[in-house]
Amino acid sequence: MIRTPITRRQFLGGSAALAATTLLSPTLARAVPGRRLTAVDQVPLGKTGLKISRIGIGTGSRGGRIQRELGRAGFNRLIRHAYDSGITYIDTAENYQTHEWIRDAIKGIPREKLFIQTKMPGTPENPKAALDRYRLELGVDYFDSVLAHVATTPDWDDERRRVLDTLEEAKEKQITRAKGVSCHGLPALKRATHVNWVDVHLVRLNPQGKHMDGPVARGQPAVNGEQHAEVVSQIKAMRAQGRGIIGMKLIGNGDFTQPEEREKSIRFAMQSGLLDAAVIGFASPAEIDEAIERVNRALAEV
Repeated sequence: MIRTPITRRQFLGGSAALAATTLLSPTLARAVPGRRLTAVDQVPLGKTGLKISRIGIGTGSRGGRIQRELGRAGFNRLIRHAYDSGITYIDTAENYQTHEWIRDAIKGIPREKLFIQTKMPGTPENPKAALDRYRLELGVDYFDSVLAHVATTPDWDDERRRVLDTLEEAKEKQITRAKGVSCHGLPALKRATHVNWVDVHLVRLNPQGKHMDGPVARGQPAVNGEQHAEVVSQIKAMRAQGRGIIGMKLIGNGDFTQPEEREKSIRFAMQSGLLDAAVIGFASPAEIDEAIERVNRALAEV
């Protein structure tokens, strides 16, 4: 996620530093012949039966602080600019403290035009009550996706059984259309690949390995090559099962301050065949415009 404001020239400047693998994902392979792929295409999310804009707007940069510091008016402009640009996927979580901000920002937008994903951290005493509260805070009747948030252990699915059971019931009642997990650390990620309950994975991915899943949940600014390869292996296994795969940390949690680093990461994400979609935490409308251009340029090479 981008921390430092940047100019359009800085963002678009620089040359590619990576010749990314051009293995086509199912999403790319199903593109209409002769039609150019874009950042704001509505693409299938694995085998969930749902569609999502290829890039989404995240509201959790630095725990949501970056977006909240825009103030309500600035946040509203950010969300509206994203929507007007074709981005319909909004990513949030209880601990980002942006549910109510999103509710105000999306007023007047038809609910069916949006893909709203939120996340439930930890194991609340009453997950159903928490889910009902999320609906009130966001002003929606249903979610498109709800994730068990920040899974860190190799037995996270057992530890959070109340959450998983609640989300299973919520899907049956169409309170959420999909359910899944966001993992921090290889032990949790490896386990997630084998948990059939999962519809959607939110995965940390960039070619530099910054803030990706290593041996421990937190504390590693970068992973080594072997660990990076293991993350990629797990994502491929998830994809083989038809799971929906959404990438995050494309900007290295804001660490990629050089244009070449951002170009390298976005090109890898868009050309690797590992992701259906990706979410980026934006701090300004200009950053949204610049990211769309970068993604479009990367897709034009597919």
